[in-house]
Amino acid sequence: MPMYEYICEACDHHFELMQSLNTKADETTCPRCQALKSRRIMSSFSSKVIGDHKTGFAEMKGYDMLNERMNKFTKLPPAVGQRAAPDPSNLYPPGSESGDGGV
Repeated sequence: MPMYEYICEACDHHFELMQSLNTKADETTCPRCQALKSRRIMSSFSSKVIGDHKTGFAEMKGYDMLNERMNKFTKLPPAVGQRAAPDPSNLYPPGSESGDGGV
């Protein structure tokens, strides 16, 4: 059950309650004045890791996938040729001398 933070509009008392998700703020009574004028306010969120879940599991899985893919690349045959270094003769596609796309 989540912990909610409330403020009572009748006596301005701040309090926290552990309640069900289905409980409405209008149904919450103030522990100080017993009024039904409580308003739920925004508060911070925290969580506790329970069990065998490790922090950073998603990152570890990502690195494992990266290493697996890189191992597949090492099994590829080497490249046969090399790219030609750019010079003025091969800088633009054929049919276009100035690089304007032949227009």
